[in-house]
Amino acid sequence: MINRYRIYSNYLKEKYKEKVYKIPIHLPVTCPNRDGMLGCDGCIFCGEEGAGFENLPSSLSIKEQLGKNISYIQKKYKANKFIAYFQNYTNTYVPLSTFKKYVLEACEENIVEISISTRPDCIHEDYMSFLKEVKDTKNVNILIELGLQSVNYHTLKKINRGHTLAEFIDAIMRIKKYDFETCAHMILNLPWDHEEDVIEGAKILSSLGVDQVKLHSLYIVKDSPMGKMYENKEFEMMSLEDYINRVILFLEYIDPNIVFQRIIGRAPKENTLFCNWNTSWWKIKDMLEEKMDKIDSYQGKKFDYLNGKGLKNIHKSKNTL
Repeated sequence: MINRYRIYSNYLKEKYKEKVYKIPIHLPVTCPNRDGMLGCDGCIFCGEEGAGFENLPSSLSIKEQLGKNISYIQKKYKANKFIAYFQNYTNTYVPLSTFKKYVLEACEENIVEISISTRPDCIHEDYMSFLKEVKDTKNVNILIELGLQSVNYHTLKKINRGHTLAEFIDAIMRIKKYDFETCAHMILNLPWDHEEDVIEGAKILSSLGVDQVKLHSLYIVKDSPMGKMYENKEFEMMSLEDYINRVILFLEYIDPNIVFQRIIGRAPKENTLFCNWNTSWWKIKDMLEEKMDKIDSYQGKKFDYLNGKGLKNIHKSKNTL
């Protein structure tokens, strides 16, 4: 079977020479868009539990969370290497001394990588400098995951992100100075985005040299601001077919070297008004791959716009002389 896009599990196996599993860590952190620094309501799609609805409680220490999850995965999958994933809310939005304590606690013997999920406006040189020291002294790789969701500044304002595309660009450039890998989170079916935004998103991530992407489909959380908008019929969700078409479009325009952690997310169904068209994530993944096979689509098929696209014909004719 042909892989139509770069799959995360395959990438990890290539990198670490064996299966590697991501272990979520739930820290007692919040977000500057929720505690009053930038705003109080958060993103309009965000629920009270944030993204880590499957996490162990933050009352457990990092060591306890790692121990419980690793013990289960080792028994079930015979794994020996793991990624400590600081998942929920904004994990760099704590004092530097606290951040250092959290990261160092995660540097267990079988942890080969630390993945830190945060916001583009919460990347600071002091934190990056510390992580570079950890990478060099503890022999662990560092991945920074940034929520972007859309490159359309009107949409970013509509969903109350509290930052614009500029902060994302700044964050990626700062992270890259320290030779860390980066991952961008994108939602391709936001009601205010169009296909042009999907294409531009792929182009921007490619031009910035983002290493990985995590795609989510929009799900509607009960009692969230977006949930109330959905119940008031202020917008409509696009069809599953249209979502799949947007993912294919995004894949075709993005750099073929970028790794995809996922092409659709999951949500706690008991607390949602809408989630993945009442279809399992794996079935949607199968539908996507079947369509890509049918139309001979693949990642990077239309990746031809960098390095002076306007000069390509001139450069080609020069080389043929």
